[in-house]
Amino acid sequence: MPGAKRTGVAASVSVRPLAEPDLDRADAIFRVAFGTFLGAPEPETFFATADYVRTRWAADPHAAFVATVDGEVVGSNFAADWGSVGFFGPLTVRPDLWDQGVGRRLMEPVMACFDTWENSHLGLFTFSHSPKHLELYRRYGFWPRFLTAVMKKPVAAGAAVPGRVLYRELTAAERTGALSRSRALTGAVYEGLSLEREIMATHAQGLGDTILLEGADSELDGLAVCHCGAGSEAGEDVCFVKFGAVRPGPDAADRFERLLDACEQLAVEKGLGQLDAGMSLAREDAYRRMIHRGFRTWLQGVTMHKPNESGYSHPDAYVIDDWR
Repeated sequence: MPGAKRTGVAASVSVRPLAEPDLDRADAIFRVAFGTFLGAPEPETFFATADYVRTRWAADPHAAFVATVDGEVVGSNFAADWGSVGFFGPLTVRPDLWDQGVGRRLMEPVMACFDTWENSHLGLFTFSHSPKHLELYRRYGFWPRFLTAVMKKPVAAGAAVPGRVLYRELTAAERTGALSRSRALTGAVYEGLSLEREIMATHAQGLGDTILLEGADSELDGLAVCHCGAGSEAGEDVCFVKFGAVRPGPDAADRFERLLDACEQLAVEKGLGQLDAGMSLAREDAYRRMIHRGFRTWLQGVTMHKPNESGYSHPDAYVIDDWR
């Protein structure tokens, strides 16, 4: 009986930290799960050369988890700590075990991570057209709020951006100062928001680079954590802006244009043909400016928030991210 099968599977699921020997299997399930759900003709090759599983495990092995049945890995989930903000994903389960309680079991350890980290605002990105995904996450207090467009544009060469500094070019001492200034910038965007872990993980794994835009009085005007090429979350021939933000204030729109210029300059320097960036449609002016520049949506989802508040997704925010 289908009901008996669901009960049996749920009862036999174990959840534990993801270990290095699990990476290949977790990556294979991640690809086939997304590819199957989205109807890809060859789901096992979905996301091609982009890597979400190994990169997120390496960034924080203590926040990566697998579900097993009879000792075999059947799914995984990852949590991320951005200071006052926490988010999770990708949560993926082997397709033949969908709707059998495995996803709920994988939610338990990430919610425990958020309790430990004491994040004040939690979120996730999921399929806006999937009632079962929305209902699963609603059970944990998440509420759907904003469509988020994952956008792309062909890279075009432009003039060099003044005041642009790359994190990898800094000395060890300069990096310490840069991290402090980055916290000040993101804290001005949303109290307690910190991208320090993403900046250091991107550098340590060689996934790309972080752009720093120098401003007046030693402040940063903007920053962007970018993944570049195969083996990162970008994939082959892509520069992916995992997070970008500019200092709020009267000239924020101009700073945002400068940051987009700097991201495209990095893509040109890396020899990459496409620039990807996620944008919440709640950030109205930022979204319109990206459209004007030639960005077009290739994947659309919805962000869910706990509590049911906007966080840093509001019309005055000039922030790039997508919480995938």
